Amino acid sequence: MSLIGNVVWLIFGGLPAAIGYFLGGVLMCLTVVGLPFGVAAIKLAGATLTPFGKTLKSQPGGEGCLSTFFNILWLLLFGWGIALIHISGGLLLAITVVGLPFAQQHFKLIPVALFPFTYRLE
Repeated sequence: MSLIGNVVWLIFGGLPAAIGYFLGGVLMCLTVVGLPFGVAAIKLAGATLTPFGKTLKSQPGGEGCLSTFFNILWLLLFGWGIALIHISGGLLLAITVVGLPFAQQHFKLIPVALFPFTYRLE
C-alpha cells in the first residue's frame, strides 16, 4: 500500500516539492553559513519524496544547544512558510475522502518542516 501511495504522492505534487527542497538546499550549501540549512533542506527533500510508510522520529543529539539555535533560526527564516504550505495542502486534500491519506502525509511533514534539526522521517 505504501508503494502505491508514494507513487501517487509523487505524481500529484511530491516530486515538485522534493525538487524545490533539493534546489533550495543546494543553493544554501553554496555558502559556508548556509551549509547546515542546506543539508537540512536536502534531508527534507528525501523525506518528501516517499512519506508513506515512514514515521516521525527524534534525531539523536537533536536537543543540543546548537541544534536548538539552528531550529529557531530555521523556524524564523524558512520553517513557518514551509509549514503553512503543508497545512494548506493538507487542509485542501482533507476535503475529500480520497485525499485524506495524502492530507495525513502533509500533516506528518509539518514538524519536520518546522524543526528539521530535531525530527526526521524513518
